[in-house]
Amino acid sequence: MSSFIEMSKEQEIVETKRFFVNVYGWMSLALIITGLMAYKTAATPEITNFIFGQQYVFMGLLISELVLVGILVGVIKKMSAMTATIIFILYSLLNGLTMSCIFFAFTTESIASVFFISAGTFAAMSAYGFFTKKDLTEMGNILIMALFGLIIASVVNMFLKSEMLYWISSYAGVLIFVGLIAYDTQKLKKLNIIGNEGSEEDKKEAIIGALTLYLDFINLFLFLLRIFGRRR
Repeated sequence: MSSFIEMSKEQEIVETKRFFVNVYGWMSLALIITGLMAYKTAATPEITNFIFGQQYVFMGLLISELVLVGILVGVIKKMSAMTATIIFILYSLLNGLTMSCIFFAFTTESIASVFFISAGTFAAMSAYGFFTKKDLTEMGNILIMALFGLIIASVVNMFLKSEMLYWISSYAGVLIFVGLIAYDTQKLKKLNIIGNEGSEEDKKEAIIGALTLYLDFINLFLFLLRIFGRRR
């Protein structure tokens, strides 16, 4: 009986590791696609003029991104793993188009530096979320409420244009997403279903996990860029 339990635990550990390899693999691919698309777009005046020269185009891209995320999160159970993958890749491409604006606001060197800072921070916090025995659920609930407050403050500041609120929200954003990386990693570890490795459901779980951590990383990067990025 004890040997059976040990084998089950060992299988759980192996499957969990393989699941996270898939999650981090899809997340990394999406980040590469977004980065390359953003860089290529910024280097092509015709594309940047089309996107940023007409406000409705830029807003249309942002709305399209929200729609894709909504579809992926809300309807993923009804779609195939291939469809979920295509939507995820398409989202990372569109995000690259809109994020190309950072190359006009910040120097390339500072963007690269902040990216590596973000990557190191992400790795540390994701590892903490994976290995810690502490239940991060309560912390996660607080962070999600704080995130809603941050969104409201950011929207309000679009009209107030307060420099103090800008910096407060920037530092708050870093703290919130640093915590969410650990929380979401632990949540994915708990939600991963053992025994369905290689199935359609397993593949879709990996895509949703990759999307969650991808969004955490991107937001952490953007808030850190606001703080440490060297403006042109």
